[in-house]
Amino acid sequence: MAVRFGPKLMVAMITLVAGYLVGRWVGRALDHLLAKLNLEPPVRSLLVRITRLLVLGLFAIIALQNLGIELLPLVAGLGVAGAGIALAMQGLLGNVFAGLTIIFTRPFRVGDYISIAEEEGAVLEITLFSTTLGHADKSRVVIPNRKIVGEILHNCGQIRQIDIEVGVAYATDVNAALGLVEEILRANPRVLQDPKPVIGVARLADSAVIISVRPWVNVPDYVLATNELNKAILETFRARDIAIPFPQLEVRMLGTSA
Repeated sequence: MAVRFGPKLMVAMITLVAGYLVGRWVGRALDHLLAKLNLEPPVRSLLVRITRLLVLGLFAIIALQNLGIELLPLVAGLGVAGAGIALAMQGLLGNVFAGLTIIFTRPFRVGDYISIAEEEGAVLEITLFSTTLGHADKSRVVIPNRKIVGEILHNCGQIRQIDIEVGVAYATDVNAALGLVEEILRANPRVLQDPKPVIGVARLADSAVIISVRPWVNVPDYVLATNELNKAILETFRARDIAIPFPQLEVRMLGTSA
């Protein structure tokens, strides 16, 4: 038995060792390539591991063939088992394929602020199975990747635009009010000057001229900047005697003669 199977066993062991070394080399090359594509480190590591296992599996098949083991029944059994597993894990496999689609098409990246599937937040993590969003209240939303692919996606990127509206009385000098708003935006360090903030008269309401204030800020500064700008506009307008009217309804009662 030793004379008959010893050399074959030795060749099989050498084949497995060669497969391990080749798998490591291929894994390093793939990792270097994926790093150039700016893939996320966890996903990159997973793809490298899968590639190493596939290479090692190929060499293992060669080693088994060298030992004279019949592989056709084994392959048929694995095929039947694989079909059963695939049917039982349809949802999980759907997430994996959707995750690969997100990774390679890159509709968004970590740090982007997105709105998808009636949820919105900053992207904290992208894996093969799910995408994690973070909210300003420190909560997290984990969305299965199959719920993302094929849906309408709104990606704000790294910056968001604040939308503030303030009303001034019709007797107000609108140009002076717009100038004060510009000064407030320049004084706030959270407000980005590029792209330039959008300021103007949005509409003429029943009791006020509505001024639209729409500056851009970095995603983490959105809530704080909104609060600071609202406070600064209110205080500045009060200090300059610019009235911010509230809706009023005037009712006149007309007397009737008998």
